[in-house]
Amino acid sequence: MYQGIAASPGIEIGKAFVLKEVEIEINTANISEEKIDREIKCLEEGIAKSREQLAKIREKAELELGKDKAKIFDAHMMVLDDPMFIDEIKDKIRSERITAENAINQVAKKYIEMFNNMEDEYLKERAADIKDVSVRLIKNVLGIPIHSLADLDEEVIVIAKDLTPSDTAQMDKTKVKAFATDMGGRTSHTAIMARSLEIPAVVGLGSISRCVSEGDTVIVDGNKGVVLVNPSEDILKQYGELKLEYQRFKEEMKKLKDLPAETKDGERRVEVAANIGTPKDVKGALDRGAEGIGLYRTEFLYMDRENLPDEEEQFRAYKEVAEAMYPRPVIIRTLDIGGDKKLPFLEMPKELNPFLGWRAIRMCLDNPELFKVQLRAILRASHYGKIRIMYPMISSVSEIRRANAILNEAKEELRRESKPFDENLEVGIMVEIPSAAVAADILAKEVDFFSIGTNDLIQYTLAVDRMNEKIARLYEPFHPAVLRLIKNVIDASHRAGKWTGMCGEMAGDPLAAPILLGMGLDEFSMSAASIPQVKKVIRSLTYEQAKEIANRALEMENPEEIREMVGKIISEIK
Repeated sequence: MYQGIAASPGIEIGKAFVLKEVEIEINTANISEEKIDREIKCLEEGIAKSREQLAKIREKAELELGKDKAKIFDAHMMVLDDPMFIDEIKDKIRSERITAENAINQVAKKYIEMFNNMEDEYLKERAADIKDVSVRLIKNVLGIPIHSLADLDEEVIVIAKDLTPSDTAQMDKTKVKAFATDMGGRTSHTAIMARSLEIPAVVGLGSISRCVSEGDTVIVDGNKGVVLVNPSEDILKQYGELKLEYQRFKEEMKKLKDLPAETKDGERRVEVAANIGTPKDVKGALDRGAEGIGLYRTEFLYMDRENLPDEEEQFRAYKEVAEAMYPRPVIIRTLDIGGDKKLPFLEMPKELNPFLGWRAIRMCLDNPELFKVQLRAILRASHYGKIRIMYPMISSVSEIRRANAILNEAKEELRRESKPFDENLEVGIMVEIPSAAVAADILAKEVDFFSIGTNDLIQYTLAVDRMNEKIARLYEPFHPAVLRLIKNVIDASHRAGKWTGMCGEMAGDPLAAPILLGMGLDEFSMSAASIPQVKKVIRSLTYEQAKEIANRALEMENPEEIREMVGKIISEIK
């Protein structure tokens, strides 16, 4: 049994297709002065061929996966069109008198290392894009054929060292039942593509590509992040039953789509919403019964590009979501960038502690014109739906007041320009810093709502870097200190006549749902795929049961006790 990272849920059993990488031999010898022009020409021909291939792949990806996922290949083509990247390769060929493939390899390695050293998981995964493009370019320069997963003639489970976005985009999804890779994480394009295709996937397995032979029988358990190779008849039978059970579970979850997130006794109804990154994600949210968007991460509009999105582009993106979700609410988080999330067109400082640094609202308040462009776009979009604004990384009252002052300037400008917007638009904050959670009663006077961002709140409260694998075990959502801070925020908002939601990963944890429900949380916002299961837990409890569970959890001394208690109750009520 091999343990990896659960990238896309589901269970599949099938025959292994091992995707082998063609060994590329880089000629590191120096070339003569007369051959420099020939190498430059080979490079340019390789670029043209790569661009042509990527255009075809992009077209196929847009047809089968949608415009949003196809944008990955826009980013790839941008690498090929990036004069800095290409000119650096040409300069190396000329100044160091080396082959085109050697120059591509050296320059690509430099940029891959730069992205790998970034702390932000999303940006770290962009190293895979540069690797994908550079390998394609080297192969085209050397005339090495490029394999494709589009030509499979039977149903298989793909095993590979890694799958590039190009690989996954070209997959014949009627033939690829699941895949498992040595490399990758939950935020890698490989994982994102697997979830889009809705096929089970396990990544980050380390050496699975060396341990599986062509034709081996393989089980991929995307729920637990487990891969089994050539299992016994008993294990095959057991997983065959688990697969059927999971399929029945998915069918059962579909029935919850249009049912309210309401306790069994009808005493308490909450809102179950989805977190999204782009307008394309709205369909998945609605398909799974989202009653709103609890977090629209606007930073994705700013990434993978060379300039700031202007007001019109932002307005169109926000308007599209507002109209698609109407009359359901949409909470748009203002730009959460800075610190470890770098943008090439913004000058960002190098920081020793980027998670505690110049980011989110801090960066926006220091760049009021940039901030105001986004606020104007959000306000204009609010005319077309039920939009709410949320400021991230708030630690004090003064930050809220300064942000609202810029918001009011934007409103005045729009009034003078006779551009309509929702005059009653609600404004809230993310509670992700302990100071905000402790002083929630003070902050509640300044806002219409809170949304608890547990991902950061937990790591700040427990002083645990959630990206650090050596201390990952200490990152504990059920820690008594975390639960008490959450309860304090909810209680403070209710005393002030306001409401509190949660948009961190904890909101989508079925084990946390009874505690949060009992504490009085008003809105749960999560990955769309988690909605049915959380809704099921909420509908299986009475409100009194939930309150009792929450009270018991708040009295307990360690997370293990809490998990055991809640797990036992959930297993009994299902």
